[in-house]
Amino acid sequence: MKKIPDNVKKEIKDLVRELNSHCYRYYVLDSPVITDEDYDRRYRHLKELEERCKYVMPDSPTRRVGAPPLDKFEKVKHREPMLSLDNAFSRDEVKEFDRRVKRFLKTEEDVAYTVEPKYDGLAIELTYRKGVFYRASTRGDGYEGEDVTANIRTVRAVPLKIAGAEVPDEIDIRGEVYMDINEFEQLNKERLKHNEPAFANPRNAAAGAIRQLDSSVTASRKLFLACYGIGAVSGMSFNSQMEFIKWLESARFPVPAIVRLAKGIDKAVSVIDEIEEKRADFPFETDGAVIKVNEFRLQELLGVKTREPRWATAFKFAAHRGTTKIKDIIAGVGRTGTITPVAMLEPVSIGGVTVSRSTLHNWDEIRRKDIRIGDTVVVERAGDVIPHVIEVLKGKRTGREKPFPPPEKCPVCGSAVEREEGEVAFQCIGLNCAAQVQERIMHFVSRGAMDIEGLGEKNVELLYSKGLIKHFVDIYSLKKQDLLELPRFAERSAQNLIEAIEKSKKTTLARFLFSLGIIHVGEYAAKLLARNFKKLEDLYKVGPERIEDIKQMGEKTAASISKFFNDPRNLKTLRSLDLEISNPDFKGMARQRLPFDGLTFVITGTLPRPRKEIRELIEGVGGHVSGSISKSADYLVVGEDAGSKLKKAKSLGVNTVSYGELLKLAGR
Repeated sequence: MKKIPDNVKKEIKDLVRELNSHCYRYYVLDSPVITDEDYDRRYRHLKELEERCKYVMPDSPTRRVGAPPLDKFEKVKHREPMLSLDNAFSRDEVKEFDRRVKRFLKTEEDVAYTVEPKYDGLAIELTYRKGVFYRASTRGDGYEGEDVTANIRTVRAVPLKIAGAEVPDEIDIRGEVYMDINEFEQLNKERLKHNEPAFANPRNAAAGAIRQLDSSVTASRKLFLACYGIGAVSGMSFNSQMEFIKWLESARFPVPAIVRLAKGIDKAVSVIDEIEEKRADFPFETDGAVIKVNEFRLQELLGVKTREPRWATAFKFAAHRGTTKIKDIIAGVGRTGTITPVAMLEPVSIGGVTVSRSTLHNWDEIRRKDIRIGDTVVVERAGDVIPHVIEVLKGKRTGREKPFPPPEKCPVCGSAVEREEGEVAFQCIGLNCAAQVQERIMHFVSRGAMDIEGLGEKNVELLYSKGLIKHFVDIYSLKKQDLLELPRFAERSAQNLIEAIEKSKKTTLARFLFSLGIIHVGEYAAKLLARNFKKLEDLYKVGPERIEDIKQMGEKTAASISKFFNDPRNLKTLRSLDLEISNPDFKGMARQRLPFDGLTFVITGTLPRPRKEIRELIEGVGGHVSGSISKSADYLVVGEDAGSKLKKAKSLGVNTVSYGELLKLAGR
């Protein structure tokens, strides 16, 4: 390897130190001393030197760029559990927390507490070995989280190397990754501009960024960090929370905006009041304040309950509210076709966040609250909740307010909509609906449907984001060359996917009907349709009564199937597909009655054959298999070590049969 000149190596080290210092001033101290352009110029120069010399320092800012996409997040066990906090909702409950602490410690003296804002972000653990950033993981269930190292490395507030302080052999530092309010509002503006759904709140935006399999997406979002807790540590010790916070500051870690030491609960409550008073001025979301016993020795004596420490509690602030006017109501379509009414509001600042949209949940809620376009309303925004209308100020009505009726057609694609009996949601039934295209594609290619191996969620997202597929029909237009131009695809993987797509063109009618994602049509209903219709075209413009003639097809399912096959847009899409669809299941409506026509079976215990085979046997002679026992079941198929289903079947008077008896009933 060619030796790097000393002067070049020094220049690289100086640039790394300088750029990290500027990052610290910008993301931690919020006091930059150079412009973004100056930073970018020096960053590019560093990158050029590194690439030319093949020399990259472990804490170089160039290591923060996105890494290749992951297949999945690996699991990480926390060396010390990441516990959640008990909540207090009043000052009296905070004082009761203090009384419990004193009772447990058997003391009457004032206890020293630390008080800090409760950041509304994503809890994270950062592990450093010999002062170098090693790994980052999410809280998960408190004992095991997910490895998000590649994503956290892109967060510029996270030090890649501990500097300016004593360095432990290994330390786990806990904190909160968050998005500030201005960045959140800017991100939502961009998403709405590109017809993408807005994030409900900064916490969801931060969590969504950290849980991206592609870390380049994380890198594109401006995230911040506040460190406030310690996990396992070796090679160093701390006596108190305040001592640890001081060490974090000296080691250039960002800490909460306010951390106060308060002797006695009354002073702690005063700090809570101070934080609540400043709440609207913080550039980040906070939904409360955290109170901790300061001394680690006392924390250890107090210990933990099942999942919460006895030495800390979180005081939760009341939800923010504001009054504004509904300018309009629009209907939004989710990825599964559910249509949700959304109020477009005159912008109002609620708790430091400008709110201009609010979910109205569903049309039953609109009717119950009598919400109309033009109404003056009270809007509430709590930490984890999308802003929502809690009250209509009917005294402010002028008579010009307009009701907003339920949709008759999908607002995105114009297809028919359906509302299930007893349900509140309206759903679009359109095959071509842009709002639910990725979900439909994922279902279309799944194993029980067209079974296209190689088109998993990540590849569907990739192909969709590159504009290569906008509908499942587009899958059959993909070319090998299209794939080779994308990341994640090489010669072999591209060829395998093209072959899998070609293979899927020869399918059965049952599989194809299931792949269409018709509401209420699962694999069993698709098989029933295939047994009773000779070819796909026979279902075009079918009436509901024709479907109801099929045993075990209910009224709701029949109506859904009929509506789907009477929608002109759906029929146009189906006619555009050039597939070879065979139907070995066709029996014809006038077929001879099958042994299990109209009968429902439930299976329990260990049987001589796999359950899948027994299910196929029952369905092959007209029966239906249910997962739960009820009065509507005709038979319980009982194997060895039968469980509670056998007892329940006897109490309900349901017939029981062995595997051998089942075969005889089926005529096998």
